[in-house]
Amino acid sequence: MGKVTGFMDYQREEAEERDPFTRLTDWKEYAAPFSDDVLMRQGARCMDCGTPFCQIGEELNGATTGCPIYNLIPEWNDLVYRGQWKEALERLLKTNNFPEFTGRVCPAPCEGSCTLAISDPAVTIKSIERTIIDKGFENGWMTPRILYKRTGKSIAIVGSGPAGLASADQLNQAGHTVTVYEREDRAGGLLTYGIPNMKLEKDVVERRIRLLEQEGVNFATNTEVGTDISAEDLKAKHDAIILCTGAQKQRDLVIDGRGATGVHLAMDYLTGSTKKLLNADMGANDFIDAAGKDVIVIGGGDTGADCIATALRQGCNSVVQFGKHPKLPLARANSNMWPEYPNIFTVDYAHKEATAKFNKDPRQYSIQTQRFVMDDNGNLKELHTVQMEKVKDENGVFTFNEIPGTEKVWPAQLVLIAIGFEGPEPQILQQFEVHTNNKKVEAKYGDFTTNVEKVFAAGDARRGQSLIVWAINEGREVARRVDQYLMGSSVLPSYLEA
Repeated sequence: MGKVTGFMDYQREEAEERDPFTRLTDWKEYAAPFSDDVLMRQGARCMDCGTPFCQIGEELNGATTGCPIYNLIPEWNDLVYRGQWKEALERLLKTNNFPEFTGRVCPAPCEGSCTLAISDPAVTIKSIERTIIDKGFENGWMTPRILYKRTGKSIAIVGSGPAGLASADQLNQAGHTVTVYEREDRAGGLLTYGIPNMKLEKDVVERRIRLLEQEGVNFATNTEVGTDISAEDLKAKHDAIILCTGAQKQRDLVIDGRGATGVHLAMDYLTGSTKKLLNADMGANDFIDAAGKDVIVIGGGDTGADCIATALRQGCNSVVQFGKHPKLPLARANSNMWPEYPNIFTVDYAHKEATAKFNKDPRQYSIQTQRFVMDDNGNLKELHTVQMEKVKDENGVFTFNEIPGTEKVWPAQLVLIAIGFEGPEPQILQQFEVHTNNKKVEAKYGDFTTNVEKVFAAGDARRGQSLIVWAINEGREVARRVDQYLMGSSVLPSYLEA
C-alpha cells in the first residue's frame, strides 16, 4: 500500500490551521484543507505493514486502540496516493456512514496505533479521510440512493446523534421505513448542539441530514418522547424501537456555593451558544454569554477545550482551564506502549487560541476546586482551589492528596463544569421501563435487546460516554440486529462477522 519507500521519503505534514487571531473573529472551522499534492504524499507514507493495527478497533487499558469501525485505511491511503479519489471514497463508505464527521471530530485512535508511529510520526489518516468525503460532495459523487421497494416494516429511532443516524441510514437502505425522533429543533444530536462550529460547521451536518431525507429517512424534530409522544404510542406505531439517546446527563460538581449565579454545566453553555449562532434573533437572556467575564472551565477534556474556544469568541476577559491530573509527558511512558492510544501532551486548537490572545497556556494541572463564593446578590465572584498530588499506594492504586499551603483564590464571574457525563437521562428510560446497569441501558453488545419486547439500545445510551466511531459502530450493528429481528435474516453488513 502506498509508495514502498514513502514512509522514508516523506515527512508527516500537519493540517494547516487558520491564524488564531483571524479565526477568533468568526465561528468557521479552524482547520484548512490540504492540497491534493500534499495528501498524495501523505498517502504514500502508508507503509504496507503486515498487520495494519490502525484497523483493529480494540480497547486496551481503558482506551480505544485503532479504528472501531474498521475503516479500510491502507486501501484508501493507497488509492489517494495514486490519485483515485472516487475509488477511495467507495472504499471509505463501505465501513463509515459519516466520514465528514469522523474526519473532523474523531480523536483518531487509528493514528495512535499506526505501525509507523512506533518510531516516527503516524500517517495523517484523519486529514485524508476528511478530504476524501469532502471531494465526494464537491464532485457530485454523493447522490441519494433511492429505494423503490419497501419491506412494510416501521422503525422508530429515539435520538439523532451519530448512533441514531447510522442505524437510520442502514435500516433505510435495508428497505424499512425509519422515523428519527429528536427533541431539539434540528437533527444531529451532539453533532449539532454539542460540538462547536469551529470544529464541525453545521452546514456539514445539515448537508448529511438533507441527503438522508432525500433517501427516505423521516425526521420528527421538536418531538420529545415522554412529552410530545409517549413510549406506548411509539410501541403501537412501530415494529421496532431503538434508543440512541446518548449519555447526556452531565456530571455536576456539588460543593459549597454551587447555587451561585454564573456556575453552569458545559453542555448547557455550548448548546446555547450554537443556538445563538444559528438563530440571530435569540435574546441576550436565552444563552450564556462570556463577554467581559473572567471564565474558569473545570475539566481538562475536549468539552472543556470547546468551552475555552467559545468563550474566546464571545469576548471573555480571561479564561483558565482546571484539570485534576498532572501534565502529561511529551513522549509515551513505559506503561503506555504502542499500539495503545498515546497519553502524551498535546496542544488543542482552543489552547493555541488562548495562548495567542493572553500569551499563556490556559491550563492548570493537579488542581481541585474547593468552593464557589458569591457576592451579596448571589452572583459568582470567585472560587477557591488547592493543588493536588497524585500518589500511588502500596497496592498500586493512585490517590489524590491535597498539598498544604497551595490554596488560591481565583476571580471568576462564569464557571463552566465539564467533568463528563453520567449516562443517559433517566426519564426516557423510565418511560420505556428498560432495565439499567450502572445508569446505562442494559443491553448486551452484539444483541442490543433490552428487557422490553421490540425495544433495542445502542451508542452512548448503552455503553456510556464514548467516541463518535463507537457510536457509528453500534448504530450499524444494532441496525443489523433489528433487521434480523424483523425479517429473520439480514442483508446488512456486520463488523462482528467481517
